[in-house]
Amino acid sequence: MNNNFKDTFKDKMKEAGWLLPGLEVKRWFALIFLGSLLITIGLMIFFNLRPVYFIMEFIRKIALVVPTDILAVVITIGGALLFFKGWQKTNISMLDTHNGREKETLLENLYRRRKLNRGPKIVAIGGGTGLSMLLKGIKRITNNITAVVTVGDDGGSSGRLREEMGVLPPGDIRNCIAALADNEDLITKLFQYRFNTGEGLKGHSFGNLFLTALCSITGDMVRAVKESSNVLSIRGRVLPSTLDNMKLAAEYEDGTIVHGESAIPEEHKKIKRLFTEPEHCKALEDVIEAIKDADLIILGPGSLYTSVIPNLLIKEISEEVIKSNAKKIYVCNIMTQPGETDNYAVSDHINALYKHAGSNKLIDAVLVNNVLPKNMADKYEKCGQMPVVLDRYNVHVDIVEKKLIEESKEGLVRHSSNRVARAIYYWFRKSSKKNNNK
Repeated sequence: MNNNFKDTFKDKMKEAGWLLPGLEVKRWFALIFLGSLLITIGLMIFFNLRPVYFIMEFIRKIALVVPTDILAVVITIGGALLFFKGWQKTNISMLDTHNGREKETLLENLYRRRKLNRGPKIVAIGGGTGLSMLLKGIKRITNNITAVVTVGDDGGSSGRLREEMGVLPPGDIRNCIAALADNEDLITKLFQYRFNTGEGLKGHSFGNLFLTALCSITGDMVRAVKESSNVLSIRGRVLPSTLDNMKLAAEYEDGTIVHGESAIPEEHKKIKRLFTEPEHCKALEDVIEAIKDADLIILGPGSLYTSVIPNLLIKEISEEVIKSNAKKIYVCNIMTQPGETDNYAVSDHINALYKHAGSNKLIDAVLVNNVLPKNMADKYEKCGQMPVVLDRYNVHVDIVEKKLIEESKEGLVRHSSNRVARAIYYWFRKSSKKNNNK
């Protein structure tokens, strides 16, 4: 008996779900009700039916028989029952599906979207798998996301399309679009599908080819990305940092110079500086506007010299980040990267950012992982990778230490998108509250 009561109660709560605050639905139902009432009264007046007179006359005659107080209560309760019954039937009609779970999901999605639309404006700057990982977590906090993606990639499928088709490398952009998609549904999986066979197709992903084709049709990568984002119904937007044909080059401490992003880690030398060819690339205007409007700016995680810093080499971007009053945080990598950040501590990452941005006002805080199982560290050491050490006495910004990792089935150490997003948002809320109390 108790179970039946609970099930009935749950069903009734689901039916009343549209009454939850924040959905911005009830106001429109009320407007429809008011409009319908006015239309009815207007038509009755137009046909000289004198609605008010007849209604009042009807009530007066009943009042001669039934006490006024009882009559008022009966009419009010009757009107309320009719109103809520109509409301309930409207909800059921709107959510008419064969699967009860689909009804619940639609309501949850609507509520979540309304809430996320009021979230902070976040700009995430980077590239590679690090940025797409971050976006998967951030999209659970806000819909107001702008992902700024580096376009220096010249390897793999992206490099081939860049060389053969003359387009900006689509790989990192594709990953970010897929990460921000509402659901990992068939279309998203199709977008990420990589061909394993076929002359000319092998190694390419469907999303890369799709973006390249759209770029040819629409005329530029920004419009191609926008149309792709619409297809996948993503939260937020993805923008290339520049539309210029930007290529990366690195100068090492021994004076040698290497051209091409994919070639930079292969030298296994200490990088002195990174630069672009052409030297002065123009930032996308939408990127600059997003940075100006941001409440929170996130740099990283990802390959320091081939994913994060390339965006800062575009002078307009680094200048706007430095000037911004938004909260700014760098997500440091968990492990060193052979050929890029060998033996780097946290302060080395930060100093490299400062050097290439031209200012030590670039960030307010650094997010660092503080948990790594010993057996996993040993496994990485054999591959020439070490945990990035937190040398706190050399770090002169706020240090946020959290467990950020998730262990994969393959035994690899990876950032957990949810843990990283929660840590960043907690720091953002806490630091914003502290400033408001000053």
